[in-house]
Amino acid sequence: MRNLSRHLRTTAPAVAAGAAVFAVAGAAARHPQLHPSEQQIFKTVNELPDGAHRPVWLVMQAGSLGGVGVASAVAAATGRRSLAMALGVAGSVVWGKAKLVKRLYGRGRPADHVEGSTIRGRPASGLGFPSGHAAVAMTLATIAYPDVGHAARVVAFGAATLTAFGRVYVGAHLPADVIGGLGMGLAAGAVTNAARFSRASSSR
Repeated sequence: MRNLSRHLRTTAPAVAAGAAVFAVAGAAARHPQLHPSEQQIFKTVNELPDGAHRPVWLVMQAGSLGGVGVASAVAAATGRRSLAMALGVAGSVVWGKAKLVKRLYGRGRPADHVEGSTIRGRPASGLGFPSGHAAVAMTLATIAYPDVGHAARVVAFGAATLTAFGRVYVGAHLPADVIGGLGMGLAAGAVTNAARFSRASSSR
């Protein structure tokens, strides 16, 4: 019971922080005109040299459904069955929910808002806010946090951050899109952890 209370004390602030970040980014995404500062940030990142495309693309797979499968498989292979299930289920659910939330905001892709946007790789289809890749990558990192060591935490959250950066770099998302995705992922991951810690405590 004491461990459950400790876990809930850490997950509740994460849920609140994630929700707040999502709300602020969502307010920007709903505005019909792109804010000049967001446009400038987008251009600064999007116009970086093309040489980073391949490594950035590789890191971005942390936010794909394939990345969810890999993370879950690694957790299972190391004997963390509860973690593996949480990663697989929550990662897939967040991916799907991000697509549904996009319909509520109706924000286009960068090319719809910024003239001369550089598109690297296959052009992203559909709507922009929030970034599903950023949301999934942050969900996975947040869920794994209590179960892994410091080095793995750095890798997981570093991958989530670089995934968000990469989605702007390749011209798939505007800055508010990826910030909203990170907020969504943080909240979803924290809620998932609170649920699994509660189940683990009640089964003892």
